Amino acid sequence: MGEETKRENDEISLIDLFAVLWHRKVMIIAITLSAAIGSVIFSIITIILPPETSPLPNRYTPRALVLIDDDVSPGGGLQAMMGAMGGLAPMAGLGGIRTGATLSDLAVFLLETNSLLDSVVDEFDLIERYDIDVDRSPRAESRDALSRLLRASFDNRSGVLTITFTDRDPVFAKHVVNFTVNYLEARFDGLGLDRNRVEQENLEVNLVSTFQEILRLEEESRRLEQSVAFAPFATVNIPAITADMNRIEMELGAMRQVYTQLRVQNEMLRVTMASENPIFQILELAEAPDRRSGPSRGMICIIVTLAAGFFSVFLAFALNAISNIRKDPEAMAKLRKGTI
Repeated sequence: MGEETKRENDEISLIDLFAVLWHRKVMIIAITLSAAIGSVIFSIITIILPPETSPLPNRYTPRALVLIDDDVSPGGGLQAMMGAMGGLAPMAGLGGIRTGATLSDLAVFLLETNSLLDSVVDEFDLIERYDIDVDRSPRAESRDALSRLLRASFDNRSGVLTITFTDRDPVFAKHVVNFTVNYLEARFDGLGLDRNRVEQENLEVNLVSTFQEILRLEEESRRLEQSVAFAPFATVNIPAITADMNRIEMELGAMRQVYTQLRVQNEMLRVTMASENPIFQILELAEAPDRRSGPSRGMICIIVTLAAGFFSVFLAFALNAISNIRKDPEAMAKLRKGTI
């Protein structure tokens, strides 16, 4: 008997709820339909207006792809360097991140450094472009604005770092991404992480200096020969000139051997580098996209319509509750008593 009564009460409650919605159906439909039409009109207006004045302009997100070779990570030395640059290495174990610092970690870390952010801000005058108040920490606010738009993600399986930047101007966004990639490549070169490249640069410097020294010694030897050939015999100090020429010949022989060895080392290093993948390799520079990445105006319209529908249903029940309270003398008496 109790279960039947409970079932009847549930059925009555459901009927009452439906009755409330049916009684307020015009209001519910009107609010929901108005929100749907309004959101569609708003979306159309944002498309028609120029990007500079549109409240919801199209956004474009070009991307650049960089291959980071973590197999040649310098290990502990890199951890120490990253710790000195900002304490990233001690934090690497938090949140499930790899504890061993790698070159990919360094690349992502460098993208968040103030030096890179300031370089991009100054290169493209983002303080003026984003109308940042110069009287209220313009440097910090410009960094924050850039950090929200400049993003990087690393794929552990492929070893590819993706760098993106979002802006209403696709060409401008492309330039920002490519500048960032080139800056990052220069930082990698400046840090000397590619030991083969550093060694090759040193070899080339030594080759040039050795070759210049050989030319100097040969020129000095020619001057001595000319002094013997054209000077009067009585004024020529044969033993001294002979000693100088012997010294120069010995130095020339030694320098030529050094030059030959350096050339051999340089060629062997070139062969080694040709068989290895570079640490930092640009796979694809950013291009100006012709398809927007946002905003999703259709999703905005759906969300606004659903929100308006839920609000209208809530409002219907609220108005029904207020109406029932007004019709209940006891409830009104309690309200009057509470307000006195």
